[in-house]
Amino acid sequence: MNEKKPTTAKPGEDDAQKKARASLGGRLRGYLLAGVLVTAPVSITFYLAWILVNFVDGKVTPLIPAAYNPNNYLPFAIPGLGLLIIVIALILVGALTAGLAGRLLIRTGERILNRMPVIRGVYSAVKQIFETVLAQQSRAFREAVLVEYPRRGIWAIAFITGRTEGEVQNLTEQEVVNIFLPTTPNPTSGFLLFVPKEDLVPLSMSVEEAIKMVISGGIITPPDRRPASAQASPVVSAATFEDVDILREKNRAPVLVSKSLPGEGSGDA
Repeated sequence: MNEKKPTTAKPGEDDAQKKARASLGGRLRGYLLAGVLVTAPVSITFYLAWILVNFVDGKVTPLIPAAYNPNNYLPFAIPGLGLLIIVIALILVGALTAGLAGRLLIRTGERILNRMPVIRGVYSAVKQIFETVLAQQSRAFREAVLVEYPRRGIWAIAFITGRTEGEVQNLTEQEVVNIFLPTTPNPTSGFLLFVPKEDLVPLSMSVEEAIKMVISGGIITPPDRRPASAQASPVVSAATFEDVDILREKNRAPVLVSKSLPGEGSGDA
């Protein structure tokens, strides 16, 4: 009875096949990630724009009289019709307010709103915010800074919104600045802080780059465009070196106390 001899495979061929499969899998994963990086931002942008256009169309298009609505005469709906109508309406309102009759009409409307108990507070606040943000000469949200928050040694990105005035500044001995500290990943919410001007570290990055960094949670980091000499010279520290805390009494007198707990030895103040 003839016995079959086991076939011996060449080890060199097995290793070559494994390396080929591994390299092919690595290339496919690389192509997949490259495809996601290329298509995901474009797809998400178009998707959000499409949602906005459909939302505006759904609110504005039904207000158009049926005789003037082109969607009633065409076999298909015109995307962006409501958004186009809003843009044209805003342009017409802006042109109207530039004239004498428009300014008189706006003043009359404002006087009527200022006589309403609840509406006048909301209207004045919203108007002041829009005038501050949209004014060309305004410096609001035009500069990104570093600030120590929520404690010393921890730094956060904030935006200067203006110079502190009124009661807050009059009660504060140092010159303080209004800053807005946004949250991640939603920069529309955050905290209003009044920080001494000397405690703020200005950043060379633009406001748009700083907002991208906040939204991405630090994944998107803008490059440091400062000169090499400035990059090699640190300005702030991420560690605290003091061994004392400052207590504020009612008479505003600072008292230095040791951070050491009882039994751990006395610290030198």
